[in-house]
Order: sequence, then structure tokens, then C-alpha cells
Amino acid sequence: MIRPESPIRPEGNTTFLDGTTWCVARPSASQAELQRALDWACGIGRVDCSVIEKHGDCYEPDTIWSHASFAFNAYYQTNGNNRIACYFGGTATLTKINPSYGTCSYDVSKSEVSSARSLAEYKPRWMWLMCIGLLLFLYRRS
Repeated sequence: MIRPESPIRPEGNTTFLDGTTWCVARPSASQAELQRALDWACGIGRVDCSVIEKHGDCYEPDTIWSHASFAFNAYYQTNGNNRIACYFGGTATLTKINPSYGTCSYDVSKSEVSSARSLAEYKPRWMWLMCIGLLLFLYRRS
């Protein structure tokens, strides 16, 4: 159940992380704390929590820890993949172990799977254009 009247906003520092990481619920967090953080992530945090609802791919196991872990990670991955997006009032922690299981797939950062062209692919064209520009400049000057 989503209860946005008791929000827990992400807090922490903004240090970006190296490597692939996932955000999961802290095992020591209380169920009440996890529920508040889960409600915030699925409400104000705008995470698509349909996969942790009944009949969703990540509904089982039907535990607050499992559902919160999925929602925390979805928020973390879509909000910069940085520590501040994986705090949830101290109820979340980072892991380098992929928590995906069975049909439940936890997202990785969009930058990890980006199809954008690298700078090296643009460099030859850029250098060529600079050479032409320089030649035109020298030609007009003479």
C-alpha cells in the first residue's frame, strides 16, 4: 500500500560509484521502516512497482525485504546510480552481488548498457573538419 504522507527521502553523499552495483534493503532494517521507505519509492519516488504486486515477476517471495529491495534498486538505477539514491533513511545498502533471481530481473544503470557512440568514434571526423577549417582560414588570409 502506498502511503505518501510519511515520506522518507533519500539522503547521503553524492559520490558516484565505480562498477556495477545494486541497491537493496538493509537486513537490519525494521519492517515498519522498510514499509515507509517502500511506500515512498513507489509513491513520491515514482518507481514502477507493478512487478512486486501480486502476479508480478518479482512478487515472490512475498516479503517486505524482497519488495523493498526491488523498489530501492529501481529508484537507485534511474536516479544517477549514486549513494544518495540508495539511502532511504538508512534502510538501504549497496551490493556488488546481482540480486536477480528466476524471472525477477533487477535493473542495472542505464549507463552500463548504453548504446551511445564513444568519443573515439567522433574524433577522426572532428579532426578532419578542423583541418579543413584551418586550410580555409590560411587560404583567405593569403
